[in-house]
Amino acid sequence: MAERVITFGCRLNALESEVMRARADAAGMEDAILVNTCAVTNESVRQARQAIRRARRENPDAPIVVSGCAAQIETETFAAMEEVDLVLGNAEKLIAESYRPPDFGVGDTAPVRVNDIMSVQETAGHLIEGMDGRARAFVEIQNGCDHRCTFCIIPYGRGNSRSVPMGAVVEQVRRLVDNGYREIVLTGVDITSYGSDLPGKPKLGALTRSILRHVPALERLRLSSIDSIEVDTALLTAIAEEERLMPHFHLSLQHGDDMILKRMKRRHSRADSIRFADTVRRLRPDVVFGADLIAGFPTESEAMFDNTLAIVDDCDLTHLHVFPFSPRPGTPAARMPQLDRAVVKERAARLRAKGEQVLAAHLAAEEGAARQVLVERNGVGRTEYYTPAEIDAGRPGEVIAARITGHSGRSLIAEAA
Repeated sequence: MAERVITFGCRLNALESEVMRARADAAGMEDAILVNTCAVTNESVRQARQAIRRARRENPDAPIVVSGCAAQIETETFAAMEEVDLVLGNAEKLIAESYRPPDFGVGDTAPVRVNDIMSVQETAGHLIEGMDGRARAFVEIQNGCDHRCTFCIIPYGRGNSRSVPMGAVVEQVRRLVDNGYREIVLTGVDITSYGSDLPGKPKLGALTRSILRHVPALERLRLSSIDSIEVDTALLTAIAEEERLMPHFHLSLQHGDDMILKRMKRRHSRADSIRFADTVRRLRPDVVFGADLIAGFPTESEAMFDNTLAIVDDCDLTHLHVFPFSPRPGTPAARMPQLDRAVVKERAARLRAKGEQVLAAHLAAEEGAARQVLVERNGVGRTEYYTPAEIDAGRPGEVIAARITGHSGRSLIAEAA
């Protein structure tokens, strides 16, 4: 049998795939293939459909259950695929009852169990024992998003922002650490909005410090993508004072030009991004930043794109996640004047080349440094700075003291100290 759980997209999806596995097993569907889709780009939807067809070819008799953001948003598309046996919404995929075996082969489309995601008011902490095949574990602290960036379809797949109570988050972190995980990643759709719907409105900084205080055995804590404009004072204090909070932060920047940021309906300016990076670097001089950046947004001129290239240096970014703009039906940006696709691809390629350049500089600067490498699989791990490292020591999940002896252009070369 091929891979049983096929996951696309974000860390939150990776966590929820483990929950899906447990819920399907509880419902007696241990043989089902679970496909957890992503809707960020048209390409991610295409890849999901391709994976479903491949899964059916390789597993002609296994039930195929499809869920995730693409299934939530484009329900009919996936229900109409002859390879699909059941379509679940993003809320339904986390409930064992949703996996009760449907009537296979009845009608022209697969059974659908997808409700209005905007009606979901709460997000519970998912108490899982671990994550299959992963050296670090993800903990969901928040789901959904209250913002409406003009390019983004995700709120329609995830619903409005809702937070997991602090006590439940701390308990899940403690449970995973007790099970041997050395590194935990706090994840969600918009984690810097954490707590706005909870009593007392605790923020991400308070949650971070609470975890580190109440789970002293946790060695490494990471944050997934953060929106710098929402970062609170307590989180800045934690960055400055908490060594176990890893010194790598992935920023949801999206662009470097003020006019495009306004057309994206982002809430920060170019100056805000630069100011935040400077502030954090003063608090934690060894910090490194990654960022999401979109190339080829509608109306983007060459000068506007140059501002995105320039912000890589202005914020001293080292790890870029580049997206060529993808017009998602139903979003305001899809109705804006589009750039020629060749221009979009060419600018994305230039931005990726810039990313390779700054990563190479970061790798070169690491030579000779003493680092702690979390081994992810045999021969490969990541340092505190989330920099990939080749290391011929340790088992997956172990943290190895190492010295950086060189780099390959894409990853560090480390030797156990």
